[in-house]
Amino acid sequence: MEKHDLAVNLPQDLDPVYANRIQIAYKDDEFTFVFLHEIPGTNHARAKAIVSISPKHAKNFSGVLSKMISDYEEKFGEINTTSDSKNGVDSGMTIRGYS
Repeated sequence: MEKHDLAVNLPQDLDPVYANRIQIAYKDDEFTFVFLHEIPGTNHARAKAIVSISPKHAKNFSGVLSKMISDYEEKFGEINTTSDSKNGVDSGMTIRGYS
């Protein structure tokens, strides 16, 4: 497959969002990411963005993200994470399936 440059149009009124928690759900034809901002000192979070992508794009995203994290750690040092769960998933993330 030939690679090419892609011109991206970022609307001037598009505001960046900060998310410190994510929920990921999936079904046979899509992965859905709900980016949340958990309000410190409370048990409340506000959804900031919902993004759904195909399983193929999710797998590509996973590979690209892994590469970017590796590049980041090579430049800035290892990212230290803490895990509250037995399966190694950070408490800032909820992974669940749906059908």
